[in-house]
Amino acid sequence: MRADGKRLKNTDPMYTVAAHIMNRRTDALNMATIDIPIDTAQNYLNAKRKEGVNISHMALFLAAYLRTVCDFPELNRFVVNKRIYAHNDFWVSLVVLKSGQDHEGTTSKVKLELTDTVFDVTRKMEKYIDENRHAAENNGTEKMIKFLLSVPGVLGLGVGVFRFMDKHGLLPRSILSISPFHNSLFISNLASIRTNHIYHHCYEFGTTSIFVTLGNLREVPRRVKGEIVFERCLPLGVVMDERICSGSYFASAFRRLRHLMLHPELLEVPPEKVTKDPCF
Repeated sequence: MRADGKRLKNTDPMYTVAAHIMNRRTDALNMATIDIPIDTAQNYLNAKRKEGVNISHMALFLAAYLRTVCDFPELNRFVVNKRIYAHNDFWVSLVVLKSGQDHEGTTSKVKLELTDTVFDVTRKMEKYIDENRHAAENNGTEKMIKFLLSVPGVLGLGVGVFRFMDKHGLLPRSILSISPFHNSLFISNLASIRTNHIYHHCYEFGTTSIFVTLGNLREVPRRVKGEIVFERCLPLGVVMDERICSGSYFASAFRRLRHLMLHPELLEVPPEKVTKDPCF
């Protein structure tokens, strides 16, 4: 019994077989670019800013992703040691640049609730970024790393022990709560450093099943009534562990995400329903 998830035993047999055939996360990664038209969202953010409410692209995306998980709970699954689990909670891992530093950052995570609105997500993200940017050396992840580096030989031994314990579901909640490798989503806003989106690997250690990067806005051509027009889009670089759900499920989920980004006002109120994982 893992502290961070519940094992699913009634999944489609193909998922169980896939977890044995592709017993490493690095064997099971699919990658895709998803372009989200941004003008509607930008108009929404501008209107909110005039009302005195500052919402970032990152917070808006996370709110839309959370709402998507309410309808597509299989996105909140992970595979460890050939076993499929559903997360007990929703944690987001991300990198925050340290104050006054251009290239140094700290990696940690923040807990969100599936019932959070875009305003809840904004408040939690602002608090998280402020705490980690100005006191990064005091967060749990930094303390754990400093401990592992404090004594020669401890790093290799410690990582080996952590890997063994994670594989067998023995990591205590105190470690899981600070480990950025144990999450429902890992996200990186590369647009904040003026960089294009990339396809970032999902770590073998931990529970990262989906990694999303946000890149520089770009114009994407599409055909409208026989003519080519250019649409300003926010590109997402998405890397997915294909063992948690089917390709068609991923496709439907990201169509829902796109719809929510095009109708951000839907995120101002809690979801009407949070769908449970069908295999619970």
